[in-house]
Amino acid sequence: MKYPEIKAFATKLRNNPTPAEEKLWQYLRRKQIEGRKFLRQHPIIYQRSGNDFEFYIPDFYCASEKLVIELDGKIHEFRKEKDVFRDSVLRHYGLTVLRIKNEELEEIDNVLNEIKRHFRKEC
Repeated sequence: MKYPEIKAFATKLRNNPTPAEEKLWQYLRRKQIEGRKFLRQHPIIYQRSGNDFEFYIPDFYCASEKLVIELDGKIHEFRKEKDVFRDSVLRHYGLTVLRIKNEELEEIDNVLNEIKRHFRKEC
């Protein structure tokens, strides 16, 4: 996929968040968690061939922590192999992948503490 297409796709995802994404974003945006900046639906390009790029668009990404957060709804029960491959690619590039089930957001304080546990350094 060409870069302008990737940007347009990411924008479409940002403009159509799931209820779970909306909920967690209320806590992640504006550097609310220990001053960390999170991006929503930010493309991560991991391979380039000419003008074509291979990429993933995680739900949330914190560049300073190299932390990817994925919210897993029911659809992920049917795509576990794809998720495992995706996670291994991202880990290969030094990123930490944290998967959170949508149901876990009911205990938002536990989720936020889990995210903080994945921070590598003081901000």
